[in-house]
Amino acid sequence: MASTKYCYYYYYCVLLYALVIAGVNGSTILSPSFYESSCPNALNTIKRVVQAAVKKEPRMGASLLRLHFHDCFVNGCDGSILLDASATIDSEKNAVANANNSARGFEVIDRIKREVDKACGRTLVSCADILAVAARDSVVALGGPTWKVRLGRRDSKTASRTTANADIPAPFMSLPQLIQIFNNQGLNDKDLVVLSGAHTIGFSRCVSFRDHIYNDSNIDPSFAKALRKGCPINGGDTNLGPLDPTAQHFDGAYFNNLVHKKGLLHSDQELFNGGSTDELVRKYSYDTVRFYEDFAKSMIKMGNIKPLTGNQGEIRLDCRKVN
Repeated sequence: MASTKYCYYYYYCVLLYALVIAGVNGSTILSPSFYESSCPNALNTIKRVVQAAVKKEPRMGASLLRLHFHDCFVNGCDGSILLDASATIDSEKNAVANANNSARGFEVIDRIKREVDKACGRTLVSCADILAVAARDSVVALGGPTWKVRLGRRDSKTASRTTANADIPAPFMSLPQLIQIFNNQGLNDKDLVVLSGAHTIGFSRCVSFRDHIYNDSNIDPSFAKALRKGCPINGGDTNLGPLDPTAQHFDGAYFNNLVHKKGLLHSDQELFNGGSTDELVRKYSYDTVRFYEDFAKSMIKMGNIKPLTGNQGEIRLDCRKVN
């Protein structure tokens, strides 16, 4: 009898533990159909606004994707990057990786929020979910893969510039540093490589790649020489360089660049520099279909980093400030 009671107790504890872990990961709470009944037009509305923004300025696609990345790496995918500075908010917009208009697209998120609230007839869709869907729709708008975005995130009431400075990957990082910063988020080496493939679209500022093109040895000399024309050793910090030759089209050119030592950022080229990630980079350089498949999987995984759900956080009326 005692052993039977123990078995029931043990089973209960294991079940409870599994439910707690599932809640932490958010994978069993978030769902692609979260707004299907409450606001069936929500996703189409987000898609419409994103497509218009990217058509007007193709670079905006990369900017919206980057907002989702930088949001998720700071205390989870909770919309904290959207909060403006205030007496109680130390805005992540002022972190090193986001400041001086490096993080952009906030006005597009504002537009989406207004249109979605109108489509739903009330405030229903979180700013965190808007970021996640806008990232997917931006990739699709630029010719990349699609995936089913899991939804049901709620918005944070806080932000942390300090955590943003510590946890967002930097362009000067080494491979071990990049691996560690991704591992801290529950992402593995494969996620690191495939998500770095987001650099197949967009541009970077001279200040972020200057040291690489003037001081690093693992860079094609003619490539470095060409970049120096637009990125002088002094001044020109905000001058832009394309992250790959087809910066307005989502493809696999980024990995082909790395194989030929033409990564724009030091951190990019670290992925193919005689280290543990070389083989993955080489594989994606000739297998774009596999890259697309793995990118979609890793985006879903990243989107599940510590979401606020249930009664946690709030659904903001304005993405730039707490209610």
